[in-house]
Amino acid sequence: MPRIHFQIQLAELKDKLLAMAALSLTAVDSAVDAYLQRDKGLCKYVKQNERAIDTAQRELDEMAYDLLAKEQPMAIDLRFILAVIKINSDLERIGDQSMGIVRRTREMLKLDAVDLPVDIASMGEFAGRMIRTALQSFLEGDAQLANSVREMDDEIDHMNRRALDDLLKFIAEQPGCTQQAMRAILVAKNLERIADHAANIATDVIFWIRGADVRHQMSMAEE
Repeated sequence: MPRIHFQIQLAELKDKLLAMAALSLTAVDSAVDAYLQRDKGLCKYVKQNERAIDTAQRELDEMAYDLLAKEQPMAIDLRFILAVIKINSDLERIGDQSMGIVRRTREMLKLDAVDLPVDIASMGEFAGRMIRTALQSFLEGDAQLANSVREMDDEIDHMNRRALDDLLKFIAEQPGCTQQAMRAILVAKNLERIADHAANIATDVIFWIRGADVRHQMSMAEE
């Protein structure tokens, strides 16, 4: 019976993480829409959603640490709980980055609307796809799918570099639009960081399933 109860608690922990993930995904989608539509109402919604994310993060961490203290899990169950704690942190940071997009959007609402040479919609869609795929890999316990998310990270990095280059060129040609372009550069960077957190989630899924610290291996390969 104790073992069955523990497995039920692990299932509840998983459900809580997926609920947290839904909040973070909503934050990203709404923040990108707020930017694209210059929508004050969506900016306000993302800010309200951020409070729900912070609350959910605290509750999930408390449950996870309580399980570690009371159950003293071993092997794959221990890795699962540790992965949940780390994924929870990345989901909260995704919410923070979404708020960064909202802050830049609010600043741009005070400026003249300008047609900027950057595809924020495509970057937002790609970052969202990375998050969803990482979460699917968690839901299905699929390390191969998780690894595909890590491979996607190079593409969003390329999109961010292209956005930076195009916007800096635009500033040189249209110095009167510097403020708008600089804020778009920051929004693109926010989306690149959101994608980094998605890759972190995928890395933690691999750690849970395989017991392999691929994040450390990746950093060694980059040196």
